Amino acid sequence: MTDEAPNLHATNLHATNLHATGLVLGTRGFLVVGPSGTGKSMLALGLVASARRAGLFAGLVADDQVMIAVENGRIVARRPASIAGLAEIRGAGIVNVETIAAAVMDFALLPVKAPFAQRMAPENEVFQLAGGKHLPLLRLPHGEGADPFDILCRLLP
Repeated sequence: MTDEAPNLHATNLHATNLHATGLVLGTRGFLVVGPSGTGKSMLALGLVASARRAGLFAGLVADDQVMIAVENGRIVARRPASIAGLAEIRGAGIVNVETIAAAVMDFALLPVKAPFAQRMAPENEVFQLAGGKHLPLLRLPHGEGADPFDILCRLLP
């Protein structure tokens, strides 16, 4: 493996379009995954807003579709040009948002709402990507009474 930094401005011909939302909080990249309607967009937008209020750098890469590629051993998410600067707020519509072009992804987040199917998340859970790559997966409770940003801060190693 090389220490060379990925070129976050390049277009990779081997990228996979994934139904997910990509974001950066501080120095870590997160890929929010899960079926349609599970709250990926709202969770991501809320996390970005909370991180900014806490004084951290935070930005959305892309909502609903993310181009994923492996570069220099790192998983890089890019926004598709067709949806750059857009996010969907379910029930309200498409809104303009500030986005960043690309970021290295460190974790996958799975939004979960009560009632929880499982009391405890499986240990060492991962989100599988094409080509045998994977990201550590964190299940992130959200919804009424939950503060997903605070919970995420507590879950991170």
